[in-house]
Amino acid sequence: MKTIFVKPQSMTKKWYLIDAEGKELGKVAVEAAKILRGKNKPEYVPHQDMGDYVIVINAAKAVMSGNKGEGKIYYHHSDFIGGLKAVSYNNMVAAKPTFPMESAVKGMLPKGALGRKLFKGLKVYAGADHNQAAQQPVAVEL
Repeated sequence: MKTIFVKPQSMTKKWYLIDAEGKELGKVAVEAAKILRGKNKPEYVPHQDMGDYVIVINAAKAVMSGNKGEGKIYYHHSDFIGGLKAVSYNNMVAAKPTFPMESAVKGMLPKGALGRKLFKGLKVYAGADHNQAAQQPVAVEL
């Protein structure tokens, strides 16, 4: 058995389009993270960027099952005393429609330099319009 290592120069990256309208946020995020990581390819290795680019449209129209709309809370801290802020999913979608999708996908990627590099391949749009039409993305069905 011989291990095959693919050089980054020799691989071509494809573009994929995921429509999140009416689909669960977590299921869309899982599929996007798999494609970004490259787990859908036979030459996948965990320590290299083997993934492709992902465009997620209609991110504001992704749904959460059950009572997660009010129960899912996003926290951040201002580093001042008493500076903990908590925002529910519904309020976050109203304020920053792409943040929940980006946050979900980012949490599924590896931590560190590789994860930051992979995350740059994700483009999230709140509506149906996107700027990557020239790349001719392949639609992904969930």
